[in-house]
Amino acid sequence: MDVFSRYAPFVREFVLREKWRDLRAVQVAAGEAIFGTDDHVLLCASTASGKTEAAFFPVLTLLSERPPAGVGCLYVAPLKALINDQFARLGALCEEGGLAATHWHGDVSAGEKRRLLRSPSGVLQITPESLEAMLLRRHGEILRLFGDLRFVVIDEIHSFLRGDRGEQTLCLLDRLARLAGCEPRRIALSATIGNPEM
Repeated sequence: MDVFSRYAPFVREFVLREKWRDLRAVQVAAGEAIFGTDDHVLLCASTASGKTEAAFFPVLTLLSERPPAGVGCLYVAPLKALINDQFARLGALCEEGGLAATHWHGDVSAGEKRRLLRSPSGVLQITPESLEAMLLRRHGEILRLFGDLRFVVIDEIHSFLRGDRGEQTLCLLDRLARLAGCEPRRIALSATIGNPEM
């Protein structure tokens, strides 16, 4: 079965509605890796190459086929602006698949955050700093929120490879997995990784 045929119907409908003639190479490779293995995945491709869709089309397909009992995918990005942009791009697609999409940072309303806390599900988009605050302030709720976390998508991974912020982010993700008792697959995205093997 090819990658396009493996996508959930709502994802295939999105691709057809957008009038894409073919999937891009990174989308085919990502689909094969995410559907066909249990490995962590690093997606390296140029800017505007479709990396976000390459990661999320298979992830959303898998989450729609077996809905999580909490947040199923955590999307970590270095900037609030990037989260807002991706939230606008992915929110409608998630909704079409019956999945919730929530973004969480200092500019997000308390009401949206309360909705996630009341009924955790789908995709949560967050900065490392907001994840750290959540781990500190919502410590007792981490298992309920993330006990069925299956994927962590890290956007702009190259920005986390330099300095303390990257080490902090890795520590936060390890701490989250330990507190929630889960081992999510990591899918990292970058347009500027100098040496992918390293």
